[in-house]
Amino acid sequence: MKKILLLGGSRYLLPAIQSAHDLGVYVITCDYLPNNYAHKFSDEYHNISIVDKKAVLILAEKLKIDGIISYATDPGVVTAAYVAKKMGLSGIPYESAIILQNKGKFRRFLEKHGFNTPTTNVYHSWEEIKHHLREIIYPVIVKPTDSAGSKGVTRVDRPVEMFEAVSVAIKHSFSHEIIVEQFIEKSGFSSDTDSFSIDGDIVFFSLNDQWFDQNAANVYTPAAFCWPSTMPIVHQKKLHADIQRLLCLLHMGTSIYNIETRLGVDGKPYIMEVSPRAGGNRLAEVLRYACGQDIIRASIQGALGMTVDRLIDPLYQGYWGLVVLHSRKAGIYKNIYIDNRLDDKIIEKDMWVVPGDEVKCFTGANESIGTLVLHSNNQDELMDILTNIEKLIMIEVQ
Repeated sequence: MKKILLLGGSRYLLPAIQSAHDLGVYVITCDYLPNNYAHKFSDEYHNISIVDKKAVLILAEKLKIDGIISYATDPGVVTAAYVAKKMGLSGIPYESAIILQNKGKFRRFLEKHGFNTPTTNVYHSWEEIKHHLREIIYPVIVKPTDSAGSKGVTRVDRPVEMFEAVSVAIKHSFSHEIIVEQFIEKSGFSSDTDSFSIDGDIVFFSLNDQWFDQNAANVYTPAAFCWPSTMPIVHQKKLHADIQRLLCLLHMGTSIYNIETRLGVDGKPYIMEVSPRAGGNRLAEVLRYACGQDIIRASIQGALGMTVDRLIDPLYQGYWGLVVLHSRKAGIYKNIYIDNRLDDKIIEKDMWVVPGDEVKCFTGANESIGTLVLHSNNQDELMDILTNIEKLIMIEVQ
């Protein structure tokens, strides 16, 4: 029986664990949180930090694993690539993982190779940046170079706002490194969804529309998504070509990717992030509903060096939405009220809390309390639902 090591333990790992089991694979999970949700569903668990590359390598060699993956778990991506390289397992190049997982290195790589990318500077402390406040062209986005889920991200419009933004970003950075980058005003919706490559060739490329709750504690944390994307086709094709060129330059192999893009008001499409992992908002699961293709199963197959099931660019069966259920305030969860007009649109309701549980305000994807998967045969209908979602779904918190 083949053995795979999955880094992390959040509930987002469940579809990967299920896919591995469906393939007859023995699943091992590891992180430093033994009570994490996914560990209850793996075959074996080890208490080791996933950012400790050498410790994970020692474990992997001891267990004689056949594959390793950091599915929907951002901090483990570099470690997975490191272990795969050291053990001769299937995986992406370690050097490329380092570039993709560090926002400063990634921006420099994009700039060097002629991609559209915002002007970016890297800093390590307030002392470094405070002398340059008047040189910065506002607005800018301040964020950690090495975190995900929109944690530590702030828009800054004036120099007086910078100190707090820098403090928050550094707090959320493992390496205490941040970037200050030009804010790219978007035209239409930004996109944040998953794609897949085999031997470096994009065989499954998706784009979507990303929605935000402007009244949430962090307005840059995605609150909903819908497929297919409403971005003009000419720009979708340009992004497809640009991302393919990027993967070739980085010598990427077989992998799932969470890719964030946007069309600027300047008419240029921008690659914002490309992370060789699944997105943390069940994006690949919705894509499986939406077009019948399973890039979760493909991720397990690729990590184990197995033949990957045939994949093609998605052909959507109607219009699909994912609502990230969340609370705008901290407190004790009491109930959720969903308008009955959504009854025939809800394909799946997944609640992660029960009455009496403590919930936090929505500052990052890790503060989600559940999801709804929606389907409609009418695009306008789905867009209207997502536009008015706060009138249709209410979270009661005491």
